[in-house]
Amino acid sequence: MTIDKIKNDIDSKLGDSVKIVYNGSRNKKEEYSGVITETYNFIFIIKTEGEKKSFSYRDVLTNTVEVFFD
Repeated sequence: MTIDKIKNDIDSKLGDSVKIVYNGSRNKKEEYSGVITETYNFIFIIKTEGEKKSFSYRDVLTNTVEVFFD
């Protein structure tokens, strides 16, 4: 999988619901559910209930961020 493929997959899901699992340091995981609102060259943004979060395509490639589409 390449960054371009990941970007194209996320671009095609713009406006769809998504679940994000962020694998932080020391086995700390954070989960976010929201809608993909914007995509840019290096990041994409999801809107959760109270805030916006940005994630990079590189983090998806390295499995730091896992993306699950509904």
